[in-house]
Amino acid sequence: MQKLSLQCLKADQPLITTIRNASKKTGGSTRNKKGHPRPKHRGWRVQDGHYVSHGTILATQLTTRFHPGLNVGLGRNGTLFAIEHGKVVVTCEPIDPNWDHTWIQRNYAGRQGQTIYKKFFNVIPEEQHQRFRLVDEI
Repeated sequence: MQKLSLQCLKADQPLITTIRNASKKTGGSTRNKKGHPRPKHRGWRVQDGHYVSHGTILATQLTTRFHPGLNVGLGRNGTLFAIEHGKVVVTCEPIDPNWDHTWIQRNYAGRQGQTIYKKFFNVIPEEQHQRFRLVDEI
């Protein structure tokens, strides 16, 4: 046994070393870098002629692209939503902007005195309410 162990430890034989190389290429530049926000998908949510319930979001926007009409509310972030159940009707009408409103000042600056046409979202109720009061007889 001693002879075997002496043969294994000879100084004449070179030590075998292993070299480990990189298994992947180095990362280059990429076009889709981290940090890009997901798209917000702004715009129309409900098309003209569809029926909606109250509270349904009709459109989302950053600027005043769409305006609220009959039975439609305007959220703080510009979202248009239905106030009543009914059918959505989109019309193109001239606007009479309230120049004191911050959204109007920001988006229509320098357009005073001009006729501006915009899309209006309206919700026509399914059933008309019967809450009319007779004010005066003819």
